[in-house]
Amino acid sequence: MVVTATRRSEPLKDVPLSVTALSQEELDSKGIVGYEGLGYETPGVVLNRASANFNNFTARGIATNGYGAGLQSTVAIYIDELPISANGNSTVLDPSLYDVERVEFLRGPQGTLFGSGSLAGALRIITRAPDPNAFDASFLADLGITGSSALRQRYNAMVNVPLAEDRLALRVVGFARNEEGYIDNVGTGVEDANRLKASGGRVTLLWEPTDRLSAQLRVSREESAPEDSFLVNPELGKDKRYSDRPDLFTGTMTNYNATINYQFDGARLTSSSTLSDYEALFNVDLAGTYGHAFAFALDAPAEYRTFVQETRLVSDTGGRFDWVLGAFYYKRDRDVYYAYRSNEDYLARSGITGLPDEYYLKFHSYDVTREQALFGQLTWRFTDDLWANLGLRYGSIEAQGFTREGGYNSDYLTLAYYCSFFNVCGLQATLTPVEAATGVKARETAPSYRASLSWRPTPSITTYAAVATGFRAPIVNAQAGNASTLDPDDIVIPYGADSDELVSYELGMKGRWLQGRLAGNIALYYIDWNDIQVQANRVSDSVQFVTNIGGAYSRGVEFELMAMPTLGWTFALNGAFNQTRVDDLTAAEAAISGTVKGARLAGPKFSGSFTAAYDFDLFDNAAGKASLAVVHVNGFPNSFPYVPGQPGVPSATFGHTDSYTFVNATLAAVFENWTVGLYAENLFDDRSVTYVHPEAFLDGRFATLRPRTVGVRVGYQF
Repeated sequence: MVVTATRRSEPLKDVPLSVTALSQEELDSKGIVGYEGLGYETPGVVLNRASANFNNFTARGIATNGYGAGLQSTVAIYIDELPISANGNSTVLDPSLYDVERVEFLRGPQGTLFGSGSLAGALRIITRAPDPNAFDASFLADLGITGSSALRQRYNAMVNVPLAEDRLALRVVGFARNEEGYIDNVGTGVEDANRLKASGGRVTLLWEPTDRLSAQLRVSREESAPEDSFLVNPELGKDKRYSDRPDLFTGTMTNYNATINYQFDGARLTSSSTLSDYEALFNVDLAGTYGHAFAFALDAPAEYRTFVQETRLVSDTGGRFDWVLGAFYYKRDRDVYYAYRSNEDYLARSGITGLPDEYYLKFHSYDVTREQALFGQLTWRFTDDLWANLGLRYGSIEAQGFTREGGYNSDYLTLAYYCSFFNVCGLQATLTPVEAATGVKARETAPSYRASLSWRPTPSITTYAAVATGFRAPIVNAQAGNASTLDPDDIVIPYGADSDELVSYELGMKGRWLQGRLAGNIALYYIDWNDIQVQANRVSDSVQFVTNIGGAYSRGVEFELMAMPTLGWTFALNGAFNQTRVDDLTAAEAAISGTVKGARLAGPKFSGSFTAAYDFDLFDNAAGKASLAVVHVNGFPNSFPYVPGQPGVPSATFGHTDSYTFVNATLAAVFENWTVGLYAENLFDDRSVTYVHPEAFLDGRFATLRPRTVGVRVGYQF
């Protein structure tokens, strides 16, 4: 497979880093339509999926918890040229993976070519371009039953229309998903509450007026609207959760992209400009903080407006030197409309008055983030079988938050606390206007580099050694300097967190033998992570904050093996062993973060999968395909073990995910244009816990494997 992980087209076997690449055909055959399947297919990677549109990847154990509230993600997610990853308490849209050219998951720091936020890796979703030389159309329908009765419907379609031979083409893609729920919300009284509805599409116009010049315009829109959260509380029973209203993590993303390519003699110029509008809802019941003693919830609609410009010049391959030069600019404006609420029933029972409605705190916050960088990479080929790569990125990133004038605050939480725990009720709330405020500007200017040496000892084996760095942007806490009104002796919220720094050392080998019937990739790595940005919560009032702690290491091995021993049979095995520990920590850092020296980070010691596939002649005009996949993930801690501010006191929210194993199976008939297949996901209905929320806010803090789903897929290719 040819990939563009280094911003140029190269055979995967020659790329000096760990990359898992999946084509559209592989995604379809495995039933992968979103992030979840990508996590299982990529060695060394787990998806911390609290609910639909609420995702964080962990790669090579580089995470202190699976949520990372307020922290920039450690794995950057790109749709074509647009970075869409965000911090842990924001929704990240589940994109549709239909009609993509391929998906590339790059592991290890990728700061040189992909900027901040790619501390542990980068996920690239690369969509297909129009073809001006052939009419093409496809359709894929997926109908399944989850559990005993929840109907799952997924529909995808594409049409490619040449408008002028060799010059102009239009490609249109659309999709829709309607998946009935299987979790009951005992608070709202709604059964099967977590229904998911999603739809969207994209339109791409390609114009190639000359053999050297091409221009592409693309508009895409996706809307994902789960009707309630997927998190559960096992104490309420199987697949049960509680919230006073549905918890909503919804997103609508609209992107506009213009890409221009020009082929000079010896180099290709690419300019990509993207405008993105993202609207999200983050509505969540927080009353679990105080054991549902009183009503406490947040409705926080948000709007993101992002502009990304990347321009790069890439030399043609084939000479002694290959090079990439580029410039990157990113600007994001985010508006969040915070509205903390009680509810009418609790206000009536407690006798609390003085609020204009059920909301006790309203304010409008916005922030601006800018990143700009120059980057380059040089490949020097000493011989055909020995070459070196050196990449460097020098950039700056700054972020600043603001509060607009208007809205109000109140002492509702204090009044509710005294009413619920001391029976002092019937009090009147005092309102305080929210004034305009300008936050401290956080800045960071730093280089990132990557250097590697590749050697091909035989035509079938490529080896490499690499060292690379990465960093995240600094953060200023929104409530820096704030003391707790409920416990004056609790932590005073610190200023924030400086950038963390990471250096990765990697040795790898990629091989192909027996005319491609046997292939393998293996990588060993050691990561030194310093000034780690960590998220914690003050225990008395659960105020979130971020700070830095000393350091940790991550070391491990990843492997991918594929064999086709006889005609028709294919076996694939991938896996990763990882060890991560805090190894540098002061007493003050331990106290404020809740960790100890030697504590594990939030990643499994082992994860992997095994797939067996068989292709056979079904009858005269059809081929048969059958596959069986087994996935295993070890359990891992969800956070640091102790209460921030109370050294040695175990945290009530500390826990481990389960070690789990599940099995997927498929059986399909492939005709000339049609494919009809049966499938079973999670064949033995393993309901293990895959995510444990690290905060006390939520009543339901656990995510589980999706129940057994069986169904049929029908595909058509014209």
